[in-house]
Amino acid sequence: MKPLTDFLFKQMNMEDLVQQKLRLFFEDESIVFDKSRFAGGLTNYNYIMNIHGKEYVIRKPGNLTDQMIDRRIERVNNGIASEFGVNSECIYFDEESGIKISKYIPDSTTLAAAGPSALQSLQAVSSLLKKIHGSPKHFPNKFDWLSELAKYETIVAQINGELFFDYASLKEQLLCFMQDHLKNVISVPCHNDTVPENFLVDGEGSVYLIDWEYSGMNDPAFDIAAYIIESRLTAEAIDQLFEAYYGNTFTQDDLMKVKCYMMAQDLLWTVWALLRHYTGDDYLDYCSLRYNRLRRNIQVLSMRPDYPIADMVMP
Repeated sequence: MKPLTDFLFKQMNMEDLVQQKLRLFFEDESIVFDKSRFAGGLTNYNYIMNIHGKEYVIRKPGNLTDQMIDRRIERVNNGIASEFGVNSECIYFDEESGIKISKYIPDSTTLAAAGPSALQSLQAVSSLLKKIHGSPKHFPNKFDWLSELAKYETIVAQINGELFFDYASLKEQLLCFMQDHLKNVISVPCHNDTVPENFLVDGEGSVYLIDWEYSGMNDPAFDIAAYIIESRLTAEAIDQLFEAYYGNTFTQDDLMKVKCYMMAQDLLWTVWALLRHYTGDDYLDYCSLRYNRLRRNIQVLSMRPDYPIADMVMP
């Protein structure tokens, strides 16, 4: 079977597998996997289902996640995140398939919907991230964006996909810039995918951070950079986030780390999006946006390292 055909075949059968797991876990052969209430997701697809009078979030893994994500590590880190007191409650996790069942957080909304730039949101994000980054409990793995990138590049080659014509030279330009400007890197527990959609606020104002599949030890600026670029924060909101998170300890090195990681993420998630595109998902516009933004930012920053972060955010 050809690689692409094989991936699509696996995805078609994943829905049957999700239904099978639901029936086994809840001991009810009448359960039908209901996808009518889509709860979002990029790497995976999440659906809210009412089962036996209670609501749950059911995760259906996306294309290629068996090659992109180490589910055994994710399961361990998901448990550690629960120890942090910031995660939703997971009641079932299948390491082989990546299928997960979590309790639905009542009256919850994402920060993407609540307003990621609102001062209350920025303060909540800062408080939660400082709790995670400052935890003495560490993840067993390291998240290295270059290793992740190499893995994605390999998969693209395996499925006979192509990268952008100037990919190699742009990547080299970015790596040279980071070598010159990335300093005082530290390693703490990080989420590494702090999009506003992964932050949930319940009816009582408590904030949660979900989806820990990319978690691992990393520099905290990676999480800050992700929230800024994924939320497309304004200059004012960026200043407020820096003030809330760093306070008077903010340095020029911190600023440059955020800039470097913003560009690194655009490169990393560009190749991730290409993978999804080549396996039938509609991610080409997302891919082009991130890559074109990287191309502009690295060209400008190479001449002007003081280029404002707020300008880097714009597509």
